[in-house]
Amino acid sequence: MTESKTCKDNALSFKAVLPGLLCLVLAGCNTLEVNDTGLRPSANPVIVDTVMRTDSMANLARRQHPKILQTYGGEYSDPKVERMLARIVGKLSQAPDTPSQTYRITILDTPAINAFALPGGYLYITRGILALANDSAEIAAVLAHEMAHVTANHGLERQKREAEATLASRVVDEVVSGDSAARAAVVRGRLQLAQFSRNQELEADAIGIRTIGSVDYDPYAASRFLRSMDAYQSFHRVSGDSDPTLDFLASHPNAPRRIELAQRHARQFGPPGFGTRDRDVFLEGVDGLIYGDKPSQGYVRGRDFLHPTLGIAFTVPPEFVIDNSAGEVVAEGPDQLAFRFDGATVPHSVPLTTYLRSGWIGGIDSGSIRATTINGRDAAKARAYTEDWEFDVTVIRVADRVYRLLTGAPRESTRLDEIARSISNSFRVLDRQEAASLRPLRIRVVTVRPGETVATFANQMIGVERKLELFRLINSLGPGSTLSAGDKVKIITDR
Repeated sequence: MTESKTCKDNALSFKAVLPGLLCLVLAGCNTLEVNDTGLRPSANPVIVDTVMRTDSMANLARRQHPKILQTYGGEYSDPKVERMLARIVGKLSQAPDTPSQTYRITILDTPAINAFALPGGYLYITRGILALANDSAEIAAVLAHEMAHVTANHGLERQKREAEATLASRVVDEVVSGDSAARAAVVRGRLQLAQFSRNQELEADAIGIRTIGSVDYDPYAASRFLRSMDAYQSFHRVSGDSDPTLDFLASHPNAPRRIELAQRHARQFGPPGFGTRDRDVFLEGVDGLIYGDKPSQGYVRGRDFLHPTLGIAFTVPPEFVIDNSAGEVVAEGPDQLAFRFDGATVPHSVPLTTYLRSGWIGGIDSGSIRATTINGRDAAKARAYTEDWEFDVTVIRVADRVYRLLTGAPRESTRLDEIARSISNSFRVLDRQEAASLRPLRIRVVTVRPGETVATFANQMIGVERKLELFRLINSLGPGSTLSAGDKVKIITDR
């Protein structure tokens, strides 16, 4: 949660938006169109060289880039990673079937697993993907896939096919031109408009695999990374009840089928073992990469959320999964239990009971409003209702800020009081020493020594839950895989 963010929402929008947020982090491959009324791009791929020769197109492309950065938390700057990616893109540009063109690649400062492209040669990849990948060939597969969407003009084909869809550039304009802080989470959902069809995804897979194989990268990297992304999604899914319309794989071909087709394309180059993975160069590049939340948004440590700048912390109950996005922190638990946290600046002269009646949330039962204290802090509580849902609304004052804790459950649930009380009673103000000691999590690359096992390194992981499972996931190790002396592996730590 970014320090200065505030949100205006009602109980109904909370119910509609929250359950899908965890799935939207894994939003699929997207491309944002650079277009305007009256401007019709040519049938040829729109690349950086072309853009620079056309002032109107150059202006449109340049206008989109800062908005993408604003939406995704800015650009992540790390010279090591940038050099590694430039090397991969340079190699891909040498593919025999690749049109002569120039690409600009940007690392987005978000843990989301995502990559997309702007016509105009702009490629975007998140540090979340970099943390999950295990070699240069896998990243090459991701980037070649995005290049394929651009060179195959998929964006233009989709625009003709979906005449009713608002142009993605206007969607971005609409979302970020107003209160972007309050609506940052909505952006992820709006970008669903920019998803490609399943046939286009398969075509981009085929072109991308042909591209990486032609420049001597391991063509099996595509199927390998598709499997890793599928496993990552399963790792973060709270239950099997996630909304399929918001699922990463819902807008893509069935994962096993897509993996099978990717392997079939790779076999055209030969059996597994063909091509290079360039693993050591990749691992050197991502060593030290920030993992998860960036400092300005606070940190998720298992079930704890701690924000050193705001100086506050709270804990969600077992079985809850926290998603820390710009503007708010949300958590989803079993049985459709859900929680949201954000803050607002409220004059100290305004009583908290008055604030609860001010209309920032709908459905409030005014008779339920009462003043209280939580861990020595002024607070107020109330109930809110919709037709099917019930909400506990708690506000806590710290200096000139009011923190808002909204817990929701279906009307028939008997756990709302228990869950809301557990979270609100965990809210606390950090002392200076504790706040100063908080550091971001990072990917660290270590070499396996004789006698060290998967469990050895999983136990070294800091700030994450389900350590053994996550260690295997970020290192692409199956359930029965073991380590050998001299292997290099990634761990997550704050050191």
